[in-house]
Amino acid sequence: MKNLISLLTVVLTVFGINGTASVDGQSLFFERIYDETLAQASYIIGDKQTGDAIVIDPKRDIDTYLAISKQNKLNIKQITETHIHADFLTGSRELAHVTGAKLLLSDEGGQDWQYQFAHTSLRDGSIIHVGSIMLKVMHTPGHTPESISFLLMDGIKPVKAITGDFIFVGDVGRPDLLEKAAGMVGTQEKGARDLFVSLNEFMKLPDNLEIWPGHGAGSFCGKSLSNIPQSTLGEEKKSNPALKYLNNQDAFVKYILEGQPAPPRYFAMMKHLNKVDRPMLIEVPKHAVLSKDDFLRAQQNKLTIIDTRTLNDFAKGLNDGVLQINGGKFFSTWLGSVLDYNQQIVLIAPEQNREDLTRKLMRIGMDNIYGFVSPADVPAPAQSDLISMQEFKQYLNDKNVVVLDVRNESEYKSGHIAGVANLAFARILELEGKHAKNKPIVVHCQSGVRASIAYSMLKKQGFTNVKNYTGGMNEWVDANNAVVQ
Repeated sequence: MKNLISLLTVVLTVFGINGTASVDGQSLFFERIYDETLAQASYIIGDKQTGDAIVIDPKRDIDTYLAISKQNKLNIKQITETHIHADFLTGSRELAHVTGAKLLLSDEGGQDWQYQFAHTSLRDGSIIHVGSIMLKVMHTPGHTPESISFLLMDGIKPVKAITGDFIFVGDVGRPDLLEKAAGMVGTQEKGARDLFVSLNEFMKLPDNLEIWPGHGAGSFCGKSLSNIPQSTLGEEKKSNPALKYLNNQDAFVKYILEGQPAPPRYFAMMKHLNKVDRPMLIEVPKHAVLSKDDFLRAQQNKLTIIDTRTLNDFAKGLNDGVLQINGGKFFSTWLGSVLDYNQQIVLIAPEQNREDLTRKLMRIGMDNIYGFVSPADVPAPAQSDLISMQEFKQYLNDKNVVVLDVRNESEYKSGHIAGVANLAFARILELEGKHAKNKPIVVHCQSGVRASIAYSMLKKQGFTNVKNYTGGMNEWVDANNAVVQ
């Protein structure tokens, strides 16, 4: 009956009873908004003739969408999401509050997968009208039970699919995050089998259907995502490795659960905050700028101090008790991997970087910022613990030294330095109680960023003899040194 109703709706729409279903290239507004810091894509789809628009999976700093809509004379009337996200805090409620738009969300997946705040229900086969543009909802469980995709229709034929974390360019959504990130034991195999069924159903759609996913390379929501923004279903059938297993469910489950990277620690909080009613943040906040005396008092009061500068900016070393988390592209991911949300933080950063850092943190709901301090107001460290490749090689031959590769497990397995153990930077404090605080420890990663985080975490914890080989695997390989798998 549900399928019959959906078909009738499409037929009525085609004949103009519920609006026009055909896609007019002159009328369609379609824009992908990409946040490189979290490798996350959101979309604005609109009818340029009527000005009506919908936003799919908005990030939390919503001024981006307000600016685009104003520039293109669009009126955001509807906002939706592909699923309850784990990797970023959505701005759907903030955007709905500011624009008065209707919030349309999935009610698929069962009782445990319902959004806990007011919204209009979407189900498999639901139709969304955006002026003369029509989107059809397809329930695509697997990554999560409530996951939906949106098919942009041209008559009765879908021409674009906004797939969220269901299918990517070069990969498909991982079904193990609920278990690994949110602690929901026993969900990953069921999710993998649901994903197998969903993908087989999706394969029945036209090969020229455009695929517009929710993430690209750099996201932890898959293991081999491409940096190409868009593909077609036909192209994915040819090249996407996960789709090679769609004739064998057990082989697919084995493939899709193997080799997934460890999810960042903050994912569990995102899953919670995106599901429940929570305080909104309508604008990008401006935080206090601290004096040198304010900074020293913050240290005395044991606030968490984060130095966001690059390695070149502190070649002399780091202050004990200060965490070094580079403020670059992956700042929010790294910080969310090691900090709790109840920790109040102070950020060492020059003025020109402060808004960018604030945006990066608000996208994962890390709002507990006490203030910023200028690098000039931070005492210079007394000595450097950064070592060269030649010094690093000397430590490799010393059995009394603990040498650690702090990249993730899959990176380590793909190629590492012989005799070096693996302990991901987010787990570095597992060394507590296993080694004396004065035992020599040397850390390295790929480029020095994660090694600096691990180094600073150990120093903050009271380990006194830590060295950081900042050249990492990049320098090691460039110098033609041997690696093992």
